[in-house]
Amino acid sequence: MKVKIDTKEKFHVITIEETVLPANTANMEETLLPFLNNSTKNIIINFSNIKKIDESVANVLVSIQQTFYDSNSSMVICNMPPEIETYLDEKELLELMNVTPTESEAWDIVQMEEIEREFN
Repeated sequence: MKVKIDTKEKFHVITIEETVLPANTANMEETLLPFLNNSTKNIIINFSNIKKIDESVANVLVSIQQTFYDSNSSMVICNMPPEIETYLDEKELLELMNVTPTESEAWDIVQMEEIEREFN
């Protein structure tokens, strides 16, 4: 999977540079899960280029997101095109994902979750 990674202080922004997320779920795990081994573990996935997503990949994203939260880290998806949002909603997967309309809002979510984790 072709991605661009922009590292910030508290998170990494991963922009997927492909238009289709095919059923190659291992590729998704290989790309995202290693971030849990970094000192900065939170990730924001920018979906702005995505035009099509396979349901199996969406299910893997839900699982990966849960792995991040189980590891006291955040995973937020942003800039999801309306057609992808509609598709995931029809598959009843959208409600399981942490999705924000903009990257800026995703930054806010990650920072708020970091503060919450500090208090717990």
